[in-house]
Amino acid sequence: MEQETLQGLLVECLPDIYDAEKQIVKALPKMIKGVSNNDLKAGLSNHLDDTKEQVARLEQAFEILREPSKSKPCKGMRGLLDEGSELLSEEELGVMDLSIIGAAQKVEHYEVSAYGTARTIAKKLEDQKVVKLLRKTEDDERPRIRS
Repeated sequence: MEQETLQGLLVECLPDIYDAEKQIVKALPKMIKGVSNNDLKAGLSNHLDDTKEQVARLEQAFEILREPSKSKPCKGMRGLLDEGSELLSEEELGVMDLSIIGAAQKVEHYEVSAYGTARTIAKKLEDQKVVKLLRKTEDDERPRIRS
């Protein structure tokens, strides 16, 4: 029974994360256009490429679990991205880059938490293939939140 419950919990977590990543893929090009610092633009562009890879990893996890790759609206990520979008329209140019960095760090913390939770569930299920995919993304996200 516990195994079924854990499997159901993982299958509930992944669509939320999948939606969050897809939201990020849509939001990053706007952020890239809105910042002035070239290093920050490059970092956000790299993040966009990484996020597309993370979406592909999630699709692999769905496949391993024999579940359809589907999204469940992630309200938490929507709120964080809406805040970031507001910054693009309100901030003075000199402060905007720092504001975007702060917004991006919030997103990264959210992702690390979400992937860590899903990875822990997959570990309890002893599904090492899914654990490996989720750990790779979690490890990708951690360096971005360091100052």
